[in-house]
Amino acid sequence: MSEGDQAMTRETHVVPAVEQLVDGVWSEPGDVLGLELVDPYTGEALGTARASAEGDVEAALAAAQRVHATGAWSGVPVERRAEILDAVGAALGEEVPRLAALESRATGVPITQTSIVGVIVPGAFHLAAQMLRDGVLLETVVGEHGNQVEVHRLPLGPALCLVPWNAPAPMAAHKIASSLAAGAPTLLKPSEYAPWGTTELARVVDRVLRENDVAAGTFQLLQGGASVGGRMVQDARVRAVSFTGGLVAGRAIAAACAANFTALQLELGGNNPLVVMPDADLADAARAAADLLTTLNGQWCRALGRLVVPEVLADDLLKQIGVRLADLAVGDPLDQSTDLGPIVHPTHLARLRAEIDVRVAAGGTEHTFTPLPETGGSFLAPTLLTGVPSEAAVEEMFGPVATVHTYSDLDEAVTLANATPFGLEGYVVGTDREAALAVARQVRAGEVKVNGSTIMSLHLMTPRPAWGLSGMGEEGTVETIRIFTGARVVGVEGGFSLHGR
Repeated sequence: MSEGDQAMTRETHVVPAVEQLVDGVWSEPGDVLGLELVDPYTGEALGTARASAEGDVEAALAAAQRVHATGAWSGVPVERRAEILDAVGAALGEEVPRLAALESRATGVPITQTSIVGVIVPGAFHLAAQMLRDGVLLETVVGEHGNQVEVHRLPLGPALCLVPWNAPAPMAAHKIASSLAAGAPTLLKPSEYAPWGTTELARVVDRVLRENDVAAGTFQLLQGGASVGGRMVQDARVRAVSFTGGLVAGRAIAAACAANFTALQLELGGNNPLVVMPDADLADAARAAADLLTTLNGQWCRALGRLVVPEVLADDLLKQIGVRLADLAVGDPLDQSTDLGPIVHPTHLARLRAEIDVRVAAGGTEHTFTPLPETGGSFLAPTLLTGVPSEAAVEEMFGPVATVHTYSDLDEAVTLANATPFGLEGYVVGTDREAALAVARQVRAGEVKVNGSTIMSLHLMTPRPAWGLSGMGEEGTVETIRIFTGARVVGVEGGFSLHGR
C-alpha cells in the first residue's frame, strides 16, 4: 500500500463522536476527563476523553431498575428474545469492517487482527440466541417421586458490563449478548482509552432493539473512567457485574460487590507461561513464542509472559525467535500488510518501559530484534528479558515483553510455569504429544494449550476459567449468560413430613 493509500485510509476512518445512551436518548457526556486521546500510530491528538455526569449515571440506573421491575425485557418470551438477538447479530455482521477499522485506529492493533477478532461481534449475538433456543435458562429433571423439577435461570437484575481497551467491541459484544440473553437490562461502559468501536456497536444494538419495540432502558451506554464504573458497581440496583481489566481495578470492584452480594465475574489477566519441552521442534517453539508475544501487539490477557525453556536449547531458541521478530512488518495498523502496530497510548508505553527497567535492574538483559518506524507513534520493539530471577518476574506487564527462564528437568519447568499468583492461560510445545499433555495437566491455569498459540479458545463450549489473581467466575458461551442469573427450583415434592401427620 502506498503512502497516499495509507493517508486516504486514515482519513476514511475518522473517529466518530463519543456519546452516551441513557434511557433511550443519545447525548454528549457532560464531563471531561483529564486524558488526551491520541492516534497511537502518528501521535496525533484525537480529542479529550469524556465521562457521563453523575445525573446521567443515576438516570441510567433508574431506567435499568424500571425495566427489571416491570419485566419489560425479562418478560419477553425466550423464543422472541432469541429472534431479537439474531437480528442484532445480523445488523452487526454488516458493520464488522467499520468496527475493525475503528478498533485498529484506537488500539494500534493491525487491522488484519481486529478483522479476525471482529467476527466475534456478530457471532456473540447469534451464539447467545442459539443458547436460548437450546434451553440454557431452563432445565427439567425428575424427582424421586416421579414429579418434574424445574430449574429456571432468571435475571438477577440490572447487569453492568465493563470493557477494557485492548479488544473492546468483541468483549462488549460477548458480555452484552450474554446479559441480554439472560433477560437482564444491561449497562455497558467501555474503557475511556478506546471508546469509539464500542460506541458504534452500541448504536447498532440500540437501533435494532428500537426496531423490535424493546423498551427504552433495556440497553444503555455510559462513558468514562473508574469513577463512573465505581458509582455503578457500588449501587445496590446493579445485581451482576462482568469486568475484564487490571488487577487493581478488579480488587476494588470485588470489594464493592461484596457489600451488596452482587454477582461478579472477573477476568484480570495473567503472566502466562510457555513451556518448551526438551524434544520440541525449535522452529515450532519459536513461532509459538513470537505469535504469543506479538498478537494484539502483545496487549492481551493471554499473551506470553514467561518463556520456560531447557537450558541447553535457550540460546538457539532465542536466535530463532529473534529471526521471526526481525521479519515483522511494523507500521500503520490500518495497513493490511502490517504485522505489528504501536502501543495503545503514550501513558501505557511509558509504563511498559518502566517495567522493563525494573527487570533489567533485577539482573535482566534486554533483547530486541525488530526495527521500528519513526512516525511519532507509541512503538515498542517486542522484548525478551533473560537473566531475570523468577521471583522478580511475577507481575503481568501487558505488552510485547516476556521473561525467559531456563530449566534442567521437567519438575523445575512446572515449578517455573506456576511461580506466579496468576492462572489464566498456559502453553506447552513438544513433539511427544502425550508427554506435553502430561506437563500441561500440571500447569495451574484455566486453560492450557498444547502446540497451539491462537487467540481463540480450545473449544467454543468449554469454560474460560481464571485461577488465582487472574480473576473469579468462569466466562464462556454458557457460563457468561449464567453469571447474570439466579436459579429458581420449582416442583411438586410428593413426599411426607417427618412427623407423619
